[in-house]
Amino acid sequence: MAKLGSHVTALFIVVALVCAFVPVFSVEEAEAKTLWDTCLVKITPKCALNMIAVVFGNGTLIESCCQDLVQEGKVCHDNLIKYIADRPSLIGRETQYLKKRDDVWSHCVSISKTA
Repeated sequence: MAKLGSHVTALFIVVALVCAFVPVFSVEEAEAKTLWDTCLVKITPKCALNMIAVVFGNGTLIESCCQDLVQEGKVCHDNLIKYIADRPSLIGRETQYLKKRDDVWSHCVSISKTA
């Protein structure tokens, strides 16, 4: 039961972070739903939080999350990070975040090929 509670808590945190970082007016509702339905369901909440922490903060990449990220796919990864980076409070730093996004992707692909 405690494990279920921790999964629900982690999912709530991911949803809260996505809602906090996502600009309301930058993407139409239908597009946001498509991103949610097709992309976020492919990665665990723990790994989604890790990727956000790595790209937008000083987080350390959890290598076991690379498999989730590669399974999610580059299009989803790129779109979700760009979606967050387009938030008005992050304007001016998009290039930095997009470079980190690409670095994380390249690293995860190289790890996945050796696994």
